[in-house]
Amino acid sequence: MRLLHTSDWHLGRAFHRVNMLGAQAEFIGHLVTTVRERGVDAVVVSGDVYDRAVPPLAAVELFDDALHRLADLGVPTVMISGNHDSARRLGVGAGLIGRAGVHLRTEPSACGTPVVLTDDFGDVAFYGLPYLEPALVKDEFAVDKPGHEAVLAAAMDRVRADLTARARGTRSVVLAHAFVTGGEASDSERDITVGGVAAVPAGVFDGVDYVALGHLHGCQTITERVRYSGSPLPYSFSEADHRKSMWLVDLDADGGVTAERVDCLVPRALARIRGTLEDLLADPALTRCEEAWTEATLTDAVRPADPMARLAERFPHTLSLVFDPERAPDDPEVSYAQRLAGRSDQEIAEDFVAHVRGAGPDEHEQGVLRDAFDAVRADEVVREVAR
Repeated sequence: MRLLHTSDWHLGRAFHRVNMLGAQAEFIGHLVTTVRERGVDAVVVSGDVYDRAVPPLAAVELFDDALHRLADLGVPTVMISGNHDSARRLGVGAGLIGRAGVHLRTEPSACGTPVVLTDDFGDVAFYGLPYLEPALVKDEFAVDKPGHEAVLAAAMDRVRADLTARARGTRSVVLAHAFVTGGEASDSERDITVGGVAAVPAGVFDGVDYVALGHLHGCQTITERVRYSGSPLPYSFSEADHRKSMWLVDLDADGGVTAERVDCLVPRALARIRGTLEDLLADPALTRCEEAWTEATLTDAVRPADPMARLAERFPHTLSLVFDPERAPDDPEVSYAQRLAGRSDQEIAEDFVAHVRGAGPDEHEQGVLRDAFDAVRADEVVREVAR
């Protein structure tokens, strides 16, 4: 069986101030063409279909168009909700849509109930594990201490139990939206840290033939059977070095996996340039960046006059301007934001405690801070889902 694995469409999202809806529509067309021309037997979409719980109407219309085009191909599609989606909204009409061959899996309680497809060698069971927010699903999975590893392990126990009860030789595919250890993050993914931990070990998914992951925006191979497709389009300058693609996965009669990357169409290259304004305007090596969407970091000791206008004369697609004067870390002119760059909320809070009372928090106090941050993040998730 040949699968096309994609994820993280983020329909409705912009790239800085650039509307990406046209590029997203082109991607949908490219996906449909790939399915038709490469003999794909099933499409899997591993979450973050939309960029937010209540997407703009234009994004909903594009999703509706995608559903119709996929259904018209007669090729089954299995799709889960991600942490950016409203699972309840995305799942509306799932039963009816499923009759057209597009199977939406947004309910945590259905993790152990697969979509079963058949090829010349027998059945392939597709298990959809939507994004499992620990604070919201801990009761469903009866875990004592909610965390990503605990709820995913409980969900996978249901998958393995169902698979064991099926005919010998049944192959299996799991769709999941999670941060798996070994994956490389970018700036455009929403933080899902719980209890100071975001990542789960790949071993959680042992016992199935292929795991189609979503959440991280870079195409990555965790193991030969566990892969991220990444997002089909860039959504931050941290993705400047990404090769945007989908996985074309062949699952043989014994569950063996071979995979090929299928490149996606990116509307414009990304470039990150750094230096003084005069150097950037004069450097001949930067000619390749003149037609790219550009993020420029200026290192001038004194902020130059009209930097964006002057940059735009050479780099007309400059979208982001950052000032980062090259100073020693202990220089009093180093900004507060620069001192905090790369530090987590937990680390900043612990530093504040140490600054105020002269000693950092003990282990118990660290736990209190961690629980407080988790509670705030979980409350934000609950309020967004309820919108």
